[in-house]
Amino acid sequence: QVQLVESGGGLVQPGGSLRLSCAASGSISGFNVMGWYRQAPEKQRELVARIASSGSTNYADSVEGRFTISRDNAKNTVYLQMNSLKPEDTAVYYCDYSDRAGHSWGQGIQVTVSS
Repeated sequence: QVQLVESGGGLVQPGGSLRLSCAASGSISGFNVMGWYRQAPEKQRELVARIASSGSTNYADSVEGRFTISRDNAKNTVYLQMNSLKPEDTAVYYCDYSDRAGHSWGQGIQVTVSS
């Protein structure tokens, strides 16, 4: 089983930036995919971005060009750099880990974009 601990959320003004981090521990496979999902009130959870252990990435259209996902495999940590934040980016952000053995979610972290 893999445990995920997220950090870096908070309140930011529109146009601002935040960086989320997610550290994984436990039975981590050499081949895995880590990513970020988000869920706004009364909406379904949606993919924001994900990155494979190989380094390949994909992004939701709504964040392409504004958000950047990266990872440090030595630290088993994934990052989400969020720039040009908009009020519609407000949500609880969840870290995600997947490999052949299974799937794990982080506890979620609040990101609020408001003036």
